[in-house]
Amino acid sequence: MFEWISQHKDVLSVFTSIGTLIIWLVYAQLLYLGFRRQRRPRIIINRGKRKDIDALCIISNMSAESIFVEYIIAELETSRGTITMDVTDFEQEYEEGDEEGEGEPEERRERRTLNPGRVDENTRQGPLESGDFLHIGSFSDVIKRLARDEGIEMVGYRPAGDLKFYRLTIRLITIYGPEDMPVGAERGFNLEDNDHSYALIPATWDTQRLASRRQRRQLRKMVQRFNATNFSSASSFRCIDNDE
Repeated sequence: MFEWISQHKDVLSVFTSIGTLIIWLVYAQLLYLGFRRQRRPRIIINRGKRKDIDALCIISNMSAESIFVEYIIAELETSRGTITMDVTDFEQEYEEGDEEGEGEPEERRERRTLNPGRVDENTRQGPLESGDFLHIGSFSDVIKRLARDEGIEMVGYRPAGDLKFYRLTIRLITIYGPEDMPVGAERGFNLEDNDHSYALIPATWDTQRLASRRQRRQLRKMVQRFNATNFSSASSFRCIDNDE
């Protein structure tokens, strides 16, 4: 055995070096994937408490670090165009039981506040720690606010006349940790008319992350435009006279 090893020591040395290199490459890949996972923002937009249009719009920060919420944009697609509004500044109140966490220890529920460290409780702009959440009211409240801003007459949850609502998209623009470029997240919810209200169905199974270089450049330009124009709302909605 030792004689065979002595005769083939050069070949064995090569294979040993190759094996060691492969092990180090795998180890380095695992370290890189772990580092990348830690640096990747993870924001979830979901329904809370209910599953219909009265559900709360829950925003959760599942990233490894805190995020700074800069803008929350709501976009309503209708049969006559799209209505877009900045809903960052919007009255919100947290009531015990708004999220499924009644069984948690009291100190844990207290830490899961909606406005941690914020002076003005009328705005959602501000830091959101890792593992924390906030809600922006119910989806029906957001829709009614968009309709009211555009002068759309509502009958309950539905618009009057032949106007149809198709989809509500919630889009976030945030700053993640120490990074300079903004990151975003968005999720659309289809609105299916059931004659007396709207069923709320997520368009995708998960929240879409807006974190590629191209998307982050677009978000930065969007923030610059919002700041320069004092953006509050925009619309491609087409009003139709009754005579038409």
